[in-house]
Amino acid sequence: MNQPNIVVFLSDDHAEWALGCSGNSEIRTPALDHLARTGVRMRNAFTVSPVCSPARASFWTGLLPSQHGLHDFLAERDPEVNAVPWLGRETLLADLLQDAGYQTAMVGKWHLGRSEQQRPGFDHWRPRDYLSQVSPAAGRHAVTDDAVAFLRDRDIDRPFFLYVGHYATHSPWRDHPERIVGQYRTASFADIPDDPVYPYGRMAGEALFPTRTDPREALAQYYAAATEIDEGVGRVLDELEAQDLADDTLVVYLSDHGLMTGHHGLWGKGNATVPYNMLEESIRVPMILNHPGVLLGGQTRDEFVTQCDLFELLLEHADVPVPEAVRRRHRYPGRSFRSLCRGGAEPNWPDAVYGEYGDTRMIRTRANKLVNQPTVGRTMLFDLNGDPRETADVAGQKQWETTVSVLTTRLNSYFAQYDEPDTSGLRVAELPRHNRREAWRDHGRHDIVAHPPWLTDQADR
Repeated sequence: MNQPNIVVFLSDDHAEWALGCSGNSEIRTPALDHLARTGVRMRNAFTVSPVCSPARASFWTGLLPSQHGLHDFLAERDPEVNAVPWLGRETLLADLLQDAGYQTAMVGKWHLGRSEQQRPGFDHWRPRDYLSQVSPAAGRHAVTDDAVAFLRDRDIDRPFFLYVGHYATHSPWRDHPERIVGQYRTASFADIPDDPVYPYGRMAGEALFPTRTDPREALAQYYAAATEIDEGVGRVLDELEAQDLADDTLVVYLSDHGLMTGHHGLWGKGNATVPYNMLEESIRVPMILNHPGVLLGGQTRDEFVTQCDLFELLLEHADVPVPEAVRRRHRYPGRSFRSLCRGGAEPNWPDAVYGEYGDTRMIRTRANKLVNQPTVGRTMLFDLNGDPRETADVAGQKQWETTVSVLTTRLNSYFAQYDEPDTSGLRVAELPRHNRREAWRDHGRHDIVAHPPWLTDQADR
């Protein structure tokens, strides 16, 4: 085929550590492990923002949150939030692929506003998430059912782009198939470190769910969710094989951000604390790419990559350029790593990765992580070599003054290239409201809740 088919699985809250191929000794993910073993695993893949909607927006646009304007998760059941035309001005990956002749499909979690309305750029639109399903189990199976149905009903004369948004690993961590959960109730969960509580933020969000009172059951449910997603991936791979499409299809697996399940004494991701955190388990994501005979399988790559880099790779792989009129609107931060996936070398590949969540910004190098939190007037530095669990902020120690200065300059210089005034995270408190739990509008509450507030009819109120 002149244009390869593309299948992207983008799961919600599936942490990089929660895969067999990433080294977890107890979790069972045979389909994903197979994709990694026969494909390319990027073991230093990071999210640009450790929360759902901004990270997903960056996948679709190739832009940073301070460019596309989404800075927190969207409470779509809130009329005020749903009235905002999020990403209304942006050109999405699906737009570009559709214009190039691809049949485009979205099934599963969208979470970028107005899920009930089919977005331009998609030929096939089947949004589903934990908010819209009568039965959690039925909803989770339906994502894979919809993906397989598309593959069977598609236009066979056109290349296709299929996006599959799994969400089983998202809270609340319960109600997963007993046939899977039961296998994990006797697990040791030895891969979860026994950390003291992260001292640089007040617990918030999922860190205050009742999950914390029965962590072994919650872990059994979370591990089962990862296995359940793996089964869904396997069904789609089997369908590609049945239609003799495997050799003509690039398959990508990643998640929007990471998750902590007791790591650092927390449950959740970037918003498990206020101020928001950039802890490793929050920002690391799985990223696996597999295209037999096109990408060089059997590789584990060490380069830093993000969703913005994947955006560029997918377009290069499809031989679809971003039109000059589109590129003139933004300075795109990503860089395609397709040559790396084909076994090449890139000696000048960036030695740092950057992230943001609202006005919190981060630079992470091989040795250090600097996090700037202007809301509380704080810059933190973590020595990732000497303190990989990020227990101690060393920014105030004299021997680290030069490192803080150099990394601060690099962080500011990076965002100076891409920050756009109308959408900048530094002025997030002036931008449209995403939900009623934004840290920049925080009221200091410590609510332990029986259910996530966005599962009720009065979401986030």
